[in-house]
Amino acid sequence: MTTRSQNTVPALQPLKSRGFSGWWFRTGRVGASHIVLALMAATMLIPFLWMVLASFKTELEAFAMPPTFLFFHWTTENYATVQGRSDYLHHALNSIIVAGGSTLIALLIAIPAAWSMAFAPTKRTKDVLLWMLSTKMMPSVGVLVPIYLIYRDFGLLDTRGGLVTILCLGNLPIVIWMLFTYFKEIPKDILEAARMDGATIGRELIYVLTPMAIPGLASTLLLNFILAWNEAFWTLNLSTLDAAPLTVFIASYSSPEGLFWAKLSAASTLAIAPIIILGWFTQRQLVRGLTFGAVK
Repeated sequence: MTTRSQNTVPALQPLKSRGFSGWWFRTGRVGASHIVLALMAATMLIPFLWMVLASFKTELEAFAMPPTFLFFHWTTENYATVQGRSDYLHHALNSIIVAGGSTLIALLIAIPAAWSMAFAPTKRTKDVLLWMLSTKMMPSVGVLVPIYLIYRDFGLLDTRGGLVTILCLGNLPIVIWMLFTYFKEIPKDILEAARMDGATIGRELIYVLTPMAIPGLASTLLLNFILAWNEAFWTLNLSTLDAAPLTVFIASYSSPEGLFWAKLSAASTLAIAPIIILGWFTQRQLVRGLTFGAVK
């Protein structure tokens, strides 16, 4: 009888002593974090969905109060009007050339600069990095007039080369900072071993450093491409027609007569669709690069 009662004692112990309360707390905490993340995702997704829905409405329905969500007259007239009024492919090609060109040139400049700061630092390296980052703190409008005059005198207004140059210089500090962070995570012993084997600086950069930093290079390339694609201030002020990218294409639907919300939404949807598709297919590589070196 005593043996039986002793065997039943563990079954009668409180659930708390078995760690049930700890499991419940951990589960509840994870569930709460998931809810918070879902709310944040919904907050960011709602404006995009609203824009897409508005692109299929008429102008009257786009201004309707209270607004309509799904039960309205769906139409593709706005997309036909946008295509007939503007040459979408021309603007999209300009965006690809400007964003891609500025990104590639920035990487070619940033890779050796970040290498020298990461593996051959001097007493002024941190000061140089902080100075480069401080240039991003200055409002772009503060240097608009001198840059506009320089572009006018050198014939760079409304040219793809002019936009590539200004976007490359504008995003170059971010690219160098990101690559510097990634290169710092690479063991110096590997580079020293390559030097002992007779590798020159050029071979070290191409055959040793670059393959090891592919995740960081990929994420830097993607982020810089997105920043250049979405740049509106310089493209609106330094281009009009020939080199105008999709940001100018969107702004053309804001006129003194007012905003045509339905057509503006259609133009915006067409403009951001390529970059959203690119981000969707490269999200794994982007996340991998952004977390490169964060977890040992």
